[in-house]
Amino acid sequence: MSWSLFPPRTREVQFDERWGFVGKKEAHCDPNDPLDRFRGDDWDHTAVDPESRLLLELVPGKRTAENCRKVIASVKQRTGGRTDLLLTSDEHTPYKTGIEAIYSRKVAQPKRPGPGRPPKPKNVMPEDLCYATVRKTRKRGRIVEVVRLVMFGTAALLKALLERSTVSRTINTAFVERNNGTDRGQNGRKRRKTYAFSKDWDVHQAASYFIGFSYNFCWPVRTLRIKGRDDHWQPRTPAMAAGLADHVWSIEEWLTYPTRPG
Repeated sequence: MSWSLFPPRTREVQFDERWGFVGKKEAHCDPNDPLDRFRGDDWDHTAVDPESRLLLELVPGKRTAENCRKVIASVKQRTGGRTDLLLTSDEHTPYKTGIEAIYSRKVAQPKRPGPGRPPKPKNVMPEDLCYATVRKTRKRGRIVEVVRLVMFGTAALLKALLERSTVSRTINTAFVERNNGTDRGQNGRKRRKTYAFSKDWDVHQAASYFIGFSYNFCWPVRTLRIKGRDDHWQPRTPAMAAGLADHVWSIEEWLTYPTRPG
């Protein structure tokens, strides 16, 4: 499926990690057991477009800076390298360092008069990109404080990007968190406190990819529905909202659609 239609569509991206495990939880794994290399915690690193609810990217694996960077790099590619974006996440540090590494450009610094080595180039972030974080404090299972911080960009830029958004009124990660809940509802392997957890690493990741991306084309989202000419509600999937499809696909259509590497 071509992602070439993303550049004119995606304007806002939310990042998160979704926890699951294979075989046993990480605390029960033995670092000296070679089989436990393929057991333990598995995290889906995800990127969601809040306006269309489209899952832009999914990278399953350990919760590492490398996987965070893979998600960010893929988002940049699938948005055509544009930088006029509002990016949000929790305070997981690798997102900040990854966004800076992938979106910044090196700018040569003028040499000061006199002897000595020239100064090293400086990393400069795009002026139209804004990245902000959300930190939630919980007590007894309830959120008691929410702190929002702008990491890259200005308050004026943030205000303009929020005014442009059709769904966000403040810095938030609500839409990627809602995607987490939808995924757990569709994929029994990730439901908490059940015996349905995965026993095989490869099968677990294959199921993550299948459930994650079939959601884009086969799962009508209630809040995306629109009224048709006959005044009846017309269901829409994230792919329809993003302009990638014109109807709700069946699972059979999704499975048999011809694909090509790339």
